[in-house]
Amino acid sequence: MFLHLEGDNSIRLQDLVSIHAYREMCGSKDGKRFLSENREAVKDLSGGRPKSAVVTTDGIYLSKLSVDTLYKRSQAFFHRL
Repeated sequence: MFLHLEGDNSIRLQDLVSIHAYREMCGSKDGKRFLSENREAVKDLSGGRPKSAVVTTDGIYLSKLSVDTLYKRSQAFFHRL
């Protein structure tokens, strides 16, 4: 199954590591360092207005969808198992 992030962009749910609120992630020293150290893996899908950071096994996606929306979409899959 896939999790739709933005436009034509989706990720495989089995590749999902975590979903974070972008504002909170950038507000912490560890979050800033994580994004900075993985700068090349960051893909901004939000048009420069991210609400969430989706960490996967192959990259970090910035989405304008909220953490709650992405969480609900991912849970819809897991409840079907």
